[in-house]
Amino acid sequence: MSKEQTPEPLDFFIWTVEDVGMWLEEINLGSYRLIFKENGVNGEYLEGMSMFTTEQILRFIRRCHMKWGDFITLCKELRRIKVACLKGEQKVRRPWWAPSCLSLVFLKVAKRNRQSRVVSLKLEP
Repeated sequence: MSKEQTPEPLDFFIWTVEDVGMWLEEINLGSYRLIFKENGVNGEYLEGMSMFTTEQILRFIRRCHMKWGDFITLCKELRRIKVACLKGEQKVRRPWWAPSCLSLVFLKVAKRNRQSRVVSLKLEP
């Protein structure tokens, strides 16, 4: 993704560490940008957080020196993106690495795959 262009929410699971940093700035969690980068938090990692155990969540919070409220904000924003994906509110676009001759094929497959990859992130009160 280009450094000037904010990452596309639908593609959050293929975000680079830099894309995650830009997204953190957008959701007012930019103070965690460097620590997320140092810990290699990319889109695939963010997607996997929905499967984290309580112990893994606490370890992540400690490692990234996050405040509990900031972690809740992070989870709510991730959930917002995932819900938008499920509802089809995000435009599917061809990533930079996919050849343009396969655009139509990629878009059809991406729509199907992305909806199946989106997992609801539940927050317990």
